[in-house]
Amino acid sequence: MKSRSDLTRSEIDAIISAAEVCHVGMVDGENGPYVLPMNFGYTKGRIFIHSGPFGKKLGIWEKDNRVCLAFSTDYKMRIQNESVACSYSMRYKSALVYGRLKPINDFDDKVAALNVIMAHYTNNADFTYSKPAVENVKVFEVDIERMDGRIYGY
Repeated sequence: MKSRSDLTRSEIDAIISAAEVCHVGMVDGENGPYVLPMNFGYTKGRIFIHSGPFGKKLGIWEKDNRVCLAFSTDYKMRIQNESVACSYSMRYKSALVYGRLKPINDFDDKVAALNVIMAHYTNNADFTYSKPAVENVKVFEVDIERMDGRIYGY
């Protein structure tokens, strides 16, 4: 089965754009892993995520803003021989994005980022937001340092 890890930027962009969620990995205060599924928005090579105003991840990000985002799509079971367990495999497409989170604090910039996130799920990028909602939400852009991708079975 063919596996490729030499993906082009456009192939990685397609995987990220097709993903429904991203899993955000970080290192907690005790050097342990911590991973959360999150909604996101992606446009023109920029990734945005958002959060409520409180929580464990925010404390982690205040101390260490490094993250790894995992995106995956197109899962399909592949079976060569139904009676041989090792002949089962999963086709997939995946991308990893390494970077650092930058908080977005300006009201209008937050709204623009939230519209990117909403567009990812609704195909609409023109929403209205209440002032308290925007002021209370935490919005981040991922300052991308590296992107990797892999396609297996396609």
